[in-house]
Amino acid sequence: MQTDRALEALAALAHAVRLAVFRLLVQAGPEGLAAGRIAELMEMPASSLSFHLKELHRAGLLASRQEGRSILYMARFETMNDLLGYLTENCCGGNPCSSVSACSVASASSKQ
Repeated sequence: MQTDRALEALAALAHAVRLAVFRLLVQAGPEGLAAGRIAELMEMPASSLSFHLKELHRAGLLASRQEGRSILYMARFETMNDLLGYLTENCCGGNPCSSVSACSVASASSKQ
């Protein structure tokens, strides 16, 4: 991950609401949540949530897709893992100090 991309992601997460939304979507897994459901769970108006979702999306932390009349948002686990890797790549002077594995998401097919 380039430093500029890491800074964009960290800046997007450096807000209590955006951090809470991102954590909620990480918990939701690859299926994500509809914007309306996120607003309900966050107890905030859709117009305020829209601003925060846009910032997370712009930083590459969220993906979205249209499903019927709803827009579903999901965490981009690859960006999250890249950011974690960037933050820890020089851990212990560049020497491996523990086994850190990337967060993996079970595919929908393995859940069935």
